[in-house]
Amino acid sequence: MGEEIPEKSVTPVWVLHPDLRNDRFRRDPEFALQEAVSLAEAMPETDVVGATIVPVPKIRAGWLFGKGKTEELKQQFLETHVDLVIIDGTLTPVQQRNLEEEWNVKILDRTGLILEIFSDRARTREGVLQVEVAALSYQRTRLVRAWTHLERQRGGLGFVGGPGETQVEADRRALDERIQNLKRQLEKVVRTRALHRQSRARVPFPVVALVGYTNAGKSTLFNRLTGANVFAKDMLFATLDPTMRSVELPSGRTIILSDTVGFISELPTQLVASFRATLEEVLEADLILHVRDISHPLTDQQSRDVTTIMTDLGVSKETPLIEVWNKVDLLDAQEQEGILAKSEREEAIFATSSITGQGIEALLDAVSEALTDPKTYRDLVLPYSDGKKRAWLFSEGLVEAETQGEDGFHLKVHWTARQEKNFRDM
Repeated sequence: MGEEIPEKSVTPVWVLHPDLRNDRFRRDPEFALQEAVSLAEAMPETDVVGATIVPVPKIRAGWLFGKGKTEELKQQFLETHVDLVIIDGTLTPVQQRNLEEEWNVKILDRTGLILEIFSDRARTREGVLQVEVAALSYQRTRLVRAWTHLERQRGGLGFVGGPGETQVEADRRALDERIQNLKRQLEKVVRTRALHRQSRARVPFPVVALVGYTNAGKSTLFNRLTGANVFAKDMLFATLDPTMRSVELPSGRTIILSDTVGFISELPTQLVASFRATLEEVLEADLILHVRDISHPLTDQQSRDVTTIMTDLGVSKETPLIEVWNKVDLLDAQEQEGILAKSEREEAIFATSSITGQGIEALLDAVSEALTDPKTYRDLVLPYSDGKKRAWLFSEGLVEAETQGEDGFHLKVHWTARQEKNFRDM
């Protein structure tokens, strides 16, 4: 008989959502706590044993919570043998250190939690590098913490702890050197991605990018449209690394469909900066499909969060955008009727279900129409030595007429702005 494989240890977790009463941008506390619990459940080897909304009428500078509430929570954590407390908000390094020492637990704030999840989900080398840059940039500001792990043998960033983990003392200089080294490695990956983008530009296939709040159903929609098998699960940040596939539309046109990482409210600035290279696929897209979970009670707020992040990334307002109101199958009959009526009135809104396929055909027709560029006529003169460009024009079927003159080929072409740009870039 073989040796028994020991079970992995599971970390008991308690989730706190500080309800900052004086914050005019505060989220609905019930839904905010629910999202924070979902994030905690997305971490590996954890068990959420409790969750609480904590009213914070006034922030206590070094502790966040008042003295009485801090003591009350300490007793609660002792009774439930909690090892990790997740605070769904931003903590200063001093607040984090003080609470860890007072409660004798490890603490993750919202940024640390999302970084931990991203670290566990990153699969490609680029994703791993981006997460590590973001994590080290975050840790650099928190060297006062009692729990700082920069090296580990298990997956993840090591905030939670686990077998094989090594605690390391690291000063800012060591962190800066590591960050710079990682950024140099990332630059090489970015250059490779840019070369791939240039090669795609020479192929007349427009890029359509899926964006949306995490768990809006982007990956499920991507799988339905492409026939791919991208991991899709009812879980926050089920997929992290971007995926691209070619799709032939019912009209016969081919597009490149790009599935990107899901957005979330209060997305850590370190992650936005680190993932900018990956999200360049959105910046370069010819069309954006904003996928919304229309069944979610806070779908409008989630939509605003996505729009804010796209603006921060620098996505042009000129880029055409179609809203995909996904998961209509989760609505009751009356709600579904209202959503369908609204989508029929609005040209750039399509109600769909990635599971049942409802509305997908109409969406694809709209994508095809949105990518149908107006064509213009242009007279060109190409030197006889420029046979490559001439051959490309003929291969694309753009030449309406051709004559020969002393200075070269005289061509009348009929093309779109995209085709002209590809020609000029050759």
